[in-house]
Amino acid sequence: MAELLPGLDETLAAIPLAELERPGNPCISLFRAAGGPALVIPRDLGGKGATPLQAVRVQRALGSRSPSLAVVATMHNFSIATLVEFGVFGADDSGAAVLSAIAEDNLFMASGFAEGRSGAHILAATMQARATPDGGYLISGSKKPCSLTYSMDLLSASVMIQNPSGGGSRRAVVLVPADSPGLERRPFWRSSVITGAESDEVILNDVPIPGDCLFFPDAEDHLDSVEVAGYLWFQLLVTASYLGTASGLVERVIVAGKGGATERTLLGIEVEAAMEALESVARSMMGEPKPELLPRALLVRYAVQSAIERATMLAAEVLGGMAFISSPEVAYLMGASRALAFHPPSRLSSGAALAGYLAGEPLNKL
Repeated sequence: MAELLPGLDETLAAIPLAELERPGNPCISLFRAAGGPALVIPRDLGGKGATPLQAVRVQRALGSRSPSLAVVATMHNFSIATLVEFGVFGADDSGAAVLSAIAEDNLFMASGFAEGRSGAHILAATMQARATPDGGYLISGSKKPCSLTYSMDLLSASVMIQNPSGGGSRRAVVLVPADSPGLERRPFWRSSVITGAESDEVILNDVPIPGDCLFFPDAEDHLDSVEVAGYLWFQLLVTASYLGTASGLVERVIVAGKGGATERTLLGIEVEAAMEALESVARSMMGEPKPELLPRALLVRYAVQSAIERATMLAAEVLGGMAFISSPEVAYLMGASRALAFHPPSRLSSGAALAGYLAGEPLNKL
């Protein structure tokens, strides 16, 4: 993280965890000031041009300091990376200008995709779009939870729109300025964990957008190349974030010299082996065909998820009951790291698809 976001790690490390995790925390503005929103934007458009491998390492570092900030960065970076894969910003000069503005002004893009909907895949449509006579659209729907509810500058979302020919509807991706008329925000997040990610509800009531802010995918009936890329980016970033949170708890054990050398080594084995597997997928993203990589990424994600569970339980045990009683950080990091299980696709929901894949079937639906 020092190379891409210089000074941010040291700044975050100096702030108590409770301060970083509360609503209205300083970490979102610190991330913006460090140029974080430009992390995965290509260099030729003013961004930092982070590779998947670099992005994974940054997310882990962020998660070790602030789970809330890691979630914020995941949703922003996932949205940007998916739209870059979509070609939204490379199609014409105006699209490139949008991306350059995000990098130059450090704008945040919230994700209005389907991360919070049980049983829906990540890029499933959450909103509706209606064409208007002037060539624009009216967008309606809601996203809850939606990280960056209050700090976002743009909202990216999946929408359903009627085909002009009347032959049903099709999916599209839309970009909505956060100050658009008809866009509302409402409280939603009630958990005491990861409260600093601003994950409340965003509601769109016939929000007008111009026609060049809505884009169509290549295919409707299966995971096309853009959706696969979106899945891969999301799995990598979100898994690295929660591995970072577990690593933060392990770090406390090692720094305090708790337990014996064997216990500390076992903890290191859990988190570092998990990171090696995650980095392997990230490296492969830069060369291998993405459809072939998706099932591997999911298998690694669930392996890391299990490693997180083992590592956090052992770390808490080694730290001891007095550490658990005297500081809320131990219980907080345990709870926050467990939230990886709630991000799609869950182990339970993807079991049938992965079992079919392991038996030689293609992985088309999740």
